[in-house]
Amino acid sequence: MIPEITTEELEQKLKAGEKLELIDVREDEEVAGGIIPGAKHIRMGTIPENLDQFDKEKEYIFICRSGGRSANVCHYLQDQGYKVVNMKGGMLDWSGETE
Repeated sequence: MIPEITTEELEQKLKAGEKLELIDVREDEEVAGGIIPGAKHIRMGTIPENLDQFDKEKEYIFICRSGGRSANVCHYLQDQGYKVVNMKGGMLDWSGETE
């Protein structure tokens, strides 16, 4: 079972100043339309070759357009022993700031 966070819950945590590890797994052209401030962009297809950028002690929140791709990434990384959370609804549901 993959833990989930809603866009509203994430927005509240960011507004409260919580330091979160956000990873946007969308394609370059999607991210060009806006990314959550502070999120790191690592395309879904490049996650396996970027495992060295992840720390098993930290929890990561994964983001995509609608929540499907990020859920797949969460399953993959959870199987590798990482702490993951999927942002439910993805950027389609995000009403907070983007940059």
